[in-house]
Amino acid sequence: MHTTAIQNAERFFSSYLIPQKPNPLVIEIGSQDVNGSLRQICPGTARYVGVDFVSGRGVDVVLPDPYKLPFADGSVDYCLSSSVMEHCEMFWLLFIEILRVLKPDGLFYMNAPSNGKFHRFPVDCWRFYPESANALVKWAIRCGYSPAVLESYTSRQRIDCWNDYVAVFVKDASHAGNYPTRIIHSFTEFTNGLTYGSETFINQEEDTEDLVKVDVIAAIASGRLSVK
Repeated sequence: MHTTAIQNAERFFSSYLIPQKPNPLVIEIGSQDVNGSLRQICPGTARYVGVDFVSGRGVDVVLPDPYKLPFADGSVDYCLSSSVMEHCEMFWLLFIEILRVLKPDGLFYMNAPSNGKFHRFPVDCWRFYPESANALVKWAIRCGYSPAVLESYTSRQRIDCWNDYVAVFVKDASHAGNYPTRIIHSFTEFTNGLTYGSETFINQEEDTEDLVKVDVIAAIASGRLSVK
């Protein structure tokens, strides 16, 4: 698990795990420990269950069907998915299954790449752009749910090549007020952020961070920009 994936999850835990839920059930989809795990940074008061499509370190439950979770309707407080949705061939089906198992005020934290190298586990199918979460909400409404995106953003690169797209969903929009804190109220290293109730992007940028770097290199190579 790369550096920004861990850092973004830490911000989620500190912003959204509220005292009113002293012993929450947290499930992580794609929990296999590959160079780190979200389990390691989750507050110790949580009941943590790691599920994955294969067995391995950090996996409590192996899913025979990647689109069916072995949890009752409305039983989960928090669902986490980090660096998973790009490997899920039909991630929109998994999204609906996540909503099924969440409590009405339950949250889904999604971290997925907005760029990056081709990496198969066992396949690599998707990248996520600034309006991906809103599209998933529209799909869920067609399926009979009423979720909302509390916030979304694309974090800037740190050390490695990844720009992470992060989105936090509440299962039922009527419970959005239960969570007044937003990650991007205190975190600034992101582009194209959105918060619940607003359609105005924060730190809006059309060019990706990779494109900006390419433009800088091209400018240096052409002599349009000098390096001192």
